[in-house]
Amino acid sequence: MKSIYLIRHAKSSWLKPTLSDFDRPLNDRGKNDIPTIAKKLIKLDFNPELILCSPSKRTRETLKKLKNHLKLNDEEIKFIDSIYESSTQNLIVLINNLPSTVNSVALIAHNPAITQLSNYLTDYYIDNIPTCGVVKIDLDIEQWNEIIQGVGLQNFFIYPKMF
Repeated sequence: MKSIYLIRHAKSSWLKPTLSDFDRPLNDRGKNDIPTIAKKLIKLDFNPELILCSPSKRTRETLKKLKNHLKLNDEEIKFIDSIYESSTQNLIVLINNLPSTVNSVALIAHNPAITQLSNYLTDYYIDNIPTCGVVKIDLDIEQWNEIIQGVGLQNFFIYPKMF
């Protein structure tokens, strides 16, 4: 059994139109949402062995603020350039290549790919994973390369406006 946490970055700022999309920081709402989600993740036994994160500013800031509340080690974190602006298919390829010794992974990424990946892995349709939303999916597989459409069961789906 494997599990994957799909995490969309927290709400980002559009105040500086000259900034590239890659360099947009979190806004105040995004910064305030993270502690709420982190507290819920603690109660839900958030325990990824590996965290794969887009290198964009907003995903890095989301991860940094999550680290302030959760017990995450730097050795467990990898920034993967291809996650930024990735397609769902490219995320699947990335996951397929994870070592079989890893049983639980968190992916901090962007829409639309993160929502599309959730919908691919489970039969539970989500229209949109909101900013700072987290979906945990349990996968009845032994190896990451065994992922096929609908193989997962949604364990939980949380987002800030729920609380």
